[in-house]
Amino acid sequence: MPIYSLAPQWKTDLYNSAHGTSPAFDDSLITTDLKEWRDFSTVLNRSIKAGSVSTTDITSTYAVILAVSSAYHGGVLAPNGDIHMIHYNATRGQKISATGIVSTYALVYTTTGAYTGGVLAPNGDIHFVPFNANRGQKINAAGVVSTYSLGYTAGNGYTGGVLASNGEIHFIPEGANRGQKISVAGVVSTYALVRTGVQGYRGGVLAPNGDIHFVPNTASVGQKISAAGVVSTYSLVYSINSAYYGGVLAPNGDIHFVPQQASVGQKISIDGVVSTYALAYTTSQSYRGGVLAPNGDIHFIPQRAVVGQKISSTGVISTYSLAYTAATGTYTGGVLALNGDIHFIIGGATDVLGQKLTTGAARNLNLGTLLSPYLNKF
Repeated sequence: MPIYSLAPQWKTDLYNSAHGTSPAFDDSLITTDLKEWRDFSTVLNRSIKAGSVSTTDITSTYAVILAVSSAYHGGVLAPNGDIHMIHYNATRGQKISATGIVSTYALVYTTTGAYTGGVLAPNGDIHFVPFNANRGQKINAAGVVSTYSLGYTAGNGYTGGVLASNGEIHFIPEGANRGQKISVAGVVSTYALVRTGVQGYRGGVLAPNGDIHFVPNTASVGQKISAAGVVSTYSLVYSINSAYYGGVLAPNGDIHFVPQQASVGQKISIDGVVSTYALAYTTSQSYRGGVLAPNGDIHFIPQRAVVGQKISSTGVISTYSLAYTAATGTYTGGVLALNGDIHFIIGGATDVLGQKLTTGAARNLNLGTLLSPYLNKF
């Protein structure tokens, strides 16, 4: 029996394009045999094989309408192909249509450092993750913006979120002393964490087995919540203050943490083994968030880095030139668009340009795969 359902106007399209590959959008739970992950991985590997004919990374820029200091943090791909930037200091929402048109829209609630990252709910709503906000805010599939009460608010509360296999939205605790989630029916509730601390975790990743891993920022231990709701911690190989910011699930099931201050990469294998690896480039506040490209490369999103950095599906780390960089910090997260381009989400100063990356993959991912909680997260 389905545990939740999608908006009728786009459920059929998603079912036809993604049945069995996107556990949050085909009315199925993630099962212990990893069937859902294998189906999803099959789609990725087909794209990787097709995309291997071209490995050229081309960066380009475009004008945005609204750019203020620390304007947006993170972004979300909507079911209609729009990319929504999640407002941090911005007083208006901003989005990029599937055809590349940039526009803004009115918000119900704004404040300094309001939200960091967002999550697409099973019904098509995009929920903004509260950082300093004292209320939740979302935009539905029809473009209507509304707010709702939260169970817990705090300064620097949550950074990034993940859609669980049962359709619940989990906010990732940064300074919060408890977890917070939203059920499929829209009920907000909180739960106890094992480890809390200032700037503890920033961003999260849904693992193949349904666990949600919190990405360690200043935390000295990893923390996760299982598909059954059990919270636990585990040992890390490497930890420093502001070490990682966001994570990406690789085609082989490894979870890669995105380096912010870290001098080494760190990942968790599909079997739960934590290990580190050498990076090609590091600097202070280098990257913030990452995106899995259709050809299997993991791209780190440049914050203050002057070069792009990626990890291929075979584990090769390399750098590439960017079209635009700024010392004050430029981008905060990225989103994979319907056409296979990766859009960097604008932050930084008032002169920031939009920037996107074309990977040259021969095959793009279908809509259902793009909207999967395995992909496209802050």
